[in-house]
Amino acid sequence: MPRRAGGMPPIRKSLGQHFLSDRRILERIVDGLAPSRDEVVVEIGPGRGALTDVLRERAGRVVAIEVDRALAGILEERYDGDARVSIVQADVLTVDLAKVAGGPFALVGNVPYNITTPILFHALRRPRPSRMVFMVQREVADRMQAGPGGGEFGALSVNLQAVASVRSLFGVPASAFYPKPKVASAVVEIVPLATPLVAENEEAPFREFVQTLFGMRRKQLKRSIRSVVPATRVDAESLLERCGISPEARPETLPVAQLVTLFRATTG
Repeated sequence: MPRRAGGMPPIRKSLGQHFLSDRRILERIVDGLAPSRDEVVVEIGPGRGALTDVLRERAGRVVAIEVDRALAGILEERYDGDARVSIVQADVLTVDLAKVAGGPFALVGNVPYNITTPILFHALRRPRPSRMVFMVQREVADRMQAGPGGGEFGALSVNLQAVASVRSLFGVPASAFYPKPKVASAVVEIVPLATPLVAENEEAPFREFVQTLFGMRRKQLKRSIRSVVPATRVDAESLLERCGISPEARPETLPVAQLVTLFRATTG
């Protein structure tokens, strides 16, 4: 692929490339992750290596996963001979993160906004990182940490919060990137729960259960629950009442723990 002035290849919009180079923001991202000197950090989407440069100063080792072959080649040249940095040229969704880390690890990245959700759930596969710090679209950050009762609370909120705690660290304006995206961004911290609300064998079916319910988020549960389990109207209402849930309630009003209770009642 031809390179522009400065040795960099053209920006590939199809990969959602928006590069962050503001050193103050990069430092704040690494401050949020707070890597130790003996810790392995896996970085998703290093791009031109701006965050990688900060990470290598503060972590024990950095494994950077870059899908763009041209950028990966540039990074390999830059860090050639540096034992603290390894470059993996691959689609992160195909990479076993724990395997490339070689053991316990933390995870960080300016993730492509067009595939944020798949990356989030790929990152939460076991064995999980100790913690994650991601740059995401601000709207997605709001949904990730939303509580019940609001319009932002949905399947993403529930499925994340069933296995991890989520909090927003700080916002990042579109002007901090090149090329400038059309949306504002936020940096979020995700920490896997020591005791997840769902067991390992429940995670996949629970995610499907939640997606189905929130696909009918405006419907009362006494109606929508019948799309999840075969039941008459009376059976559905009885099931909900046993779970301490009003049959007139809607999925978006229930706390995550109560949705887990309902899930288990439908599968028990």
